[in-house]
Amino acid sequence: MSDGPGPLAGRRVVVGVSGSIAAYKAVSLVRLLQDRGAVVDVAMTRAATRFVGPLTFASLTHRPVLDDVFELDADQQIAHVELAEAADAIVLAPATANLLGELAAGLVGDAVTAIACASRAPVIVAPAMDAGMWTHPATQRNVATLREFGYLVVEPEVGELASGLTGIGRLAEPSAVLEAVERLFERGGDLEGLHVVVSAGGTREPLDPVRFIGNRSSGKMGAALAETARDRGAAVTMIAGAMGVTPPRGVTVVDATTAQTMREAVMRAAPNADILVMAAAVADFAPARASQRKIKRSGENLQIELVPNPDIVAEVGEMPDDIRPFLIGFAAESQDLEVNAAAKLRDKGLDLIVGNVVGGPFDAIGSDENKVTVFGAEGSLTDWPMLPKRQVAERLWDLIGDRYRTARNTDGSAPGGRRRRRS
Repeated sequence: MSDGPGPLAGRRVVVGVSGSIAAYKAVSLVRLLQDRGAVVDVAMTRAATRFVGPLTFASLTHRPVLDDVFELDADQQIAHVELAEAADAIVLAPATANLLGELAAGLVGDAVTAIACASRAPVIVAPAMDAGMWTHPATQRNVATLREFGYLVVEPEVGELASGLTGIGRLAEPSAVLEAVERLFERGGDLEGLHVVVSAGGTREPLDPVRFIGNRSSGKMGAALAETARDRGAAVTMIAGAMGVTPPRGVTVVDATTAQTMREAVMRAAPNADILVMAAAVADFAPARASQRKIKRSGENLQIELVPNPDIVAEVGEMPDDIRPFLIGFAAESQDLEVNAAAKLRDKGLDLIVGNVVGGPFDAIGSDENKVTVFGAEGSLTDWPMLPKRQVAERLWDLIGDRYRTARNTDGSAPGGRRRRRS
């Protein structure tokens, strides 16, 4: 047992188990939840009982296991409705591709989907499946739908799968799922009351009416950061460049697809922001002149004069102390990451910088995973493995939030050196 009452002490947690070989990990999850003081009930799909017997969970929890949607409890009440109303949180682990599809479509065919659909408690989903299933457009659409419903997704990890292949789809470790549950009650609102601005995506600098100079940024990392800040209680403004993903619901979206329009949007938002995360990939150069007509093929070489775009993050870093937000930049480098990141941190007046290597064996651009290193004035602060971008975002906000609070409380100044705004 843990020392003293924690955030889960006395909380009623329903663990829903579906038919995956990873169901054995749910046994460890139940034990961890109980060790933290939670009262745990388990519901299972019929397929799940073929991997782990209900008796295993009943022996651990000393409570009946629900595997029949028609079952009545000891008081002759509908068991799944009673659990749905009593739950403080619902954790679906492992969640198969089939379960995700049923939840997204609102289909209720077993005890697990019935509880999730009937409850108003927060739902955490921890998917587990083969890599091909996880990356299939239908699965990704279903996950996006569940997030729109307000479900929290603990994304699968990269590792060896039941098929013998290696890829994304492995159920997150029970400790990671436990951390997500604890965050619901402990840190779920750690950004409450703050205004967070996140820039995301790439910029497109017009060459003519149909062509542009741009980059391969998908905006996935920025979207994950905005979504995570929203889930932690912040009021979020997302300044969106060219995006390959749909911005999360519940945030204010400002479209800014060129470097100049992004600069204007950032400079408007920054003075009223507590934290600004510049995750967008802003083009360093733009054509000196954009043709008003489509440039025709002539058979000859085409020369295009490029001019520097504004350095938005450096401009924010030079703001007066009383309006400058706590400032986080990103550095995508093909070589010498630590040297280049440290130089950007210093030269642009950043509080933190998030660096990652591009163009190597693993290129995070457009991927669902990322491997980042965070640098502060004292040097490298992290040594994280490659993780799904949502998990990267969670860890980043843990670090950013701690740094923000430390800076704010050190001498009565708000982060970035500015004095706290007077109401």
